[in-house]
Amino acid sequence: MPELPEVEVVRRGLVSWVRGRTITAVEVVDPRSVRRHALGPEDFAGNLEGARVLDVVRRGKFLWLPLADTPAADPAGGAAEAPTPAVALMAHLGMSGQLLMQDSSVSDEKHLKVRLRLSPAEGMPEQLRFVDQRIFGGLFLTSLIPTADGGPGGLAETPLPLIAAEASHIARDPLDPYFSFEEFYRRLRARKTGLKRALLDQGLVSGIGNIYADEALWKARLHFARPTDTLRRAEAGRVLDAAREVMTDALAAGGTSFDSLYVNVNGASGYFDRSLNAYGREGKECKRCAAAGLVSTMRRDQFMNRSSYTCPVCQPTPRNGRW
Repeated sequence: MPELPEVEVVRRGLVSWVRGRTITAVEVVDPRSVRRHALGPEDFAGNLEGARVLDVVRRGKFLWLPLADTPAADPAGGAAEAPTPAVALMAHLGMSGQLLMQDSSVSDEKHLKVRLRLSPAEGMPEQLRFVDQRIFGGLFLTSLIPTADGGPGGLAETPLPLIAAEASHIARDPLDPYFSFEEFYRRLRARKTGLKRALLDQGLVSGIGNIYADEALWKARLHFARPTDTLRRAEAGRVLDAAREVMTDALAAGGTSFDSLYVNVNGASGYFDRSLNAYGREGKECKRCAAAGLVSTMRRDQFMNRSSYTCPVCQPTPRNGRW
């Protein structure tokens, strides 16, 4: 599954192409990709056509485009008041979903599911295409509701205190300026579970998936089974700082691409997988231990139907670990 850096790469790419443009036509090529829109493909298309994209917003791994009607001209001749969006186009990428900006001259992809035609803009592609080979993702319209804490719904160019209803249950992520460490630490200590299990809980902290959890824990020198109620404040701060650093580095590299389906809006893959220190390195030497002249081999453990990768020397298993 794409994780926070991959979705943020898509958000940053999209916003420069679609913000302020109007959706002039919608073609649902495969109705399965709008199955989450309860009223069906025709209602989906009808509500999108004529809507203006105000921004592209991300919280954790959730991505949405706030929409508004084109503002009517002010009868007094002044500037029209900026609209307050009430709905948004939600994009769920699933396992293989791609949002691609392309010109009409580009041939349709084999797995094209939805095509949005946009109002003309000089030097910009005319179409936003949703491509999905495995059909686990999709697009749908959702309501925007006020955020519980009064802060912006997520990362955006013009933050508003509104959030897509389907994302309202998840916490802020470590890259969000409104993320509260004190709230995170208080709730983390109360969990009485393993550290990685807590990091993967999107209701506690969003956006950290399996890959970046392993990388952050390795960087912070903490084992995934460390009981959360034993974590000191400095240790909790260390793992959060590590998560921020790892995800920021991944953003600079365009995300992590083990699969050719994980691409940005231009169709390019990220290359952060070349810099991984823990994930997928079973049987290989620990880079940190090797640099210190120590002999250590990375190990893999089964964890929540997935895998966790750790160094047994610099990330020792806690005696009272919680898996």
